[in-house]
Amino acid sequence: MSLIEVRAPGLLTTVQDLGREGFGPMGVSPSGAADPVALRIGNRLVGNAEGAAGLEMTLLGGTFVFPERAVVALTGANFGATVDNGSIEMWSSLEVQPGQTLRMGPTRAGARCYLCVKGGIDVKLFLGSASTHLLSGLGGFEGRSLRKGDVLRIRAANGGFRTFRKTKMAGRALEKLSPRRVLRVTAGPQSEWFTEEVQKVFYGNTFRVAEESNRMGLRLEGAAISTPSGGEMISEGVSLGAVQITASGLPIILFVEQQTTGGYPKIANVISADLSSLGQLRPRDEIRFERVELDTARMLLLEQEKLLASKELIVE
Repeated sequence: MSLIEVRAPGLLTTVQDLGREGFGPMGVSPSGAADPVALRIGNRLVGNAEGAAGLEMTLLGGTFVFPERAVVALTGANFGATVDNGSIEMWSSLEVQPGQTLRMGPTRAGARCYLCVKGGIDVKLFLGSASTHLLSGLGGFEGRSLRKGDVLRIRAANGGFRTFRKTKMAGRALEKLSPRRVLRVTAGPQSEWFTEEVQKVFYGNTFRVAEESNRMGLRLEGAAISTPSGGEMISEGVSLGAVQITASGLPIILFVEQQTTGGYPKIANVISADLSSLGQLRPRDEIRFERVELDTARMLLLEQEKLLASKELIVE
């Protein structure tokens, strides 16, 4: 059985796949990779199904030892990774030899780096998913972030290991899928509650990601948005990427471990094609919002999915 030994866990490293959909009525948010595009591409680079479980590292990467041969790929943010002190290429597959050590440092750009390994991380599924849900302590590896001394199992790769052939992501595709700082949004369920003047403030100003942000939500700092009815309403179901306006007038973008209901009005919702960009936002990063119509949001998602499914995405 192939293993990964954790010598240093990094700041916040968890096992994540593409999440557990359909359990919102039970109060369980999807969780999953904060940047699902990066995870999907990493899995393709090593020959896995797109939804295989990998490691998500946040702001500071870990150190991992591979007792046996493995094929890995790093995607997402650049954490300055090395194997036995030799630098390695991002967005590319790599053959790690028995006993070699993979080390990562602090982020050089972006917030999250993904380590995908051929076969995928082997953990017990919770509601059909390997993703760690930190708030509830369920899923992933013992329901928590990794610690020094943890040992992870790697699933047996389909078809075993053949002769290694390096693959990498095409540069043009990487450019098209790079994270955005201007987030495209559609109108939220309560958008009409906000006056035209207030919406001009929301769409015309820059917001900064607050230090208190986490996988549950991204708190924003900037111009206060005047809220109707004191910023409160009867609680209702909320969606991933919803932009709530709190009583203080500051927005919160609901993220992968969001609560499933909320009682703040929602002025907008980040479109599906831009959700992966949320996963690469760091504290103090600045963003803006751009409103698009539903037809445009659908078209942008279809274009993204077409690119992700393209044979030209990965080259040898």
